[in-house]
Amino acid sequence: MRPGGELTAMPTVTILDDYQRVALTSADWSAVLDRYTIEVINEHIPDRDALVRRLRDSEIVVAMRERTRFPADLLRALPTLRLLVTTGMVNAAIDLDAARRQGVTVCGTTGWGNAMPELTIGMIIALTRNFAQEDAAVRAGGWQHTIGPGLAGHTLGVVGLGRLGTPVARLAQAFEMSVIAWSPHLTPQRAAPHGVRAVSRQELFADSDVITIHMPLSETTRGLVGAADLALMKPSAYLVNTSRGPIVDEEALLAALRERRIAGAGLDVYDVEPLPVDHPLRTLRNTLLLPHIGYVTTDSYRTFYEQIVENILAWHDGAPVRLL
Repeated sequence: MRPGGELTAMPTVTILDDYQRVALTSADWSAVLDRYTIEVINEHIPDRDALVRRLRDSEIVVAMRERTRFPADLLRALPTLRLLVTTGMVNAAIDLDAARRQGVTVCGTTGWGNAMPELTIGMIIALTRNFAQEDAAVRAGGWQHTIGPGLAGHTLGVVGLGRLGTPVARLAQAFEMSVIAWSPHLTPQRAAPHGVRAVSRQELFADSDVITIHMPLSETTRGLVGAADLALMKPSAYLVNTSRGPIVDEEALLAALRERRIAGAGLDVYDVEPLPVDHPLRTLRNTLLLPHIGYVTTDSYRTFYEQIVENILAWHDGAPVRLL
């Protein structure tokens, strides 16, 4: 309220990319609503100018992971922005240096558990046993049209035996799979304690029945899996990518799938997200396609949004937490 009793509009918090429409029910926002107007955007806004129009009056923006990018030019176009809160403590889609130069505080959240390994194993089973096709067939009146391998006795190749690759290996071993792994710096000594055999890149792609990718996206891993690697794979082998789309050469993968040089691919990540409606991957039957839901659970969302509320209130009180 201004001097003289004139009411002033409260500043705006904008929550981006709330695809499932659960942001406001995943946490108690009442204390934030006492101080701010909240706008929730459920759809993704890929057009920069349209995004600027939606955010130009926002003092605080909440970003879900890397769904919306915040490069320097976008940040410069948002002079009202003072706080940017992202889920997770790492977000490669935000130009942190540009944010600091502009005086924008960037905060993050911790996670809850680790849902990616279980999703990866679920995708492997669903892909190899044709769950999606059989479900569609049953709903259409059919019965038993496909056949696929079990996991026991087969070989899982893990590209990246780190924070995510290691628990995937452990789960695969529970299904009696043999696990081999490769990454540029993996040694036999590091792999052995996990019951995993470190192999060469060529051996991994040639010998695996299923290959799963668990590497971060960087300039060195962009296009890491290319046509030469896919050419080494057995015609009966499957590729699963739950890390980042650009780690796999998309055109090379499309060609391998179209020509049936590999049995199939399970993808939770893509070069462009959301996946364009006319993308050729949508037409291929030897794929299992998920909409980047590896981290999407009720538990993780509750943690994300509860900590986002904490971050907003702490910043409002002059003591921001979980700074990036």
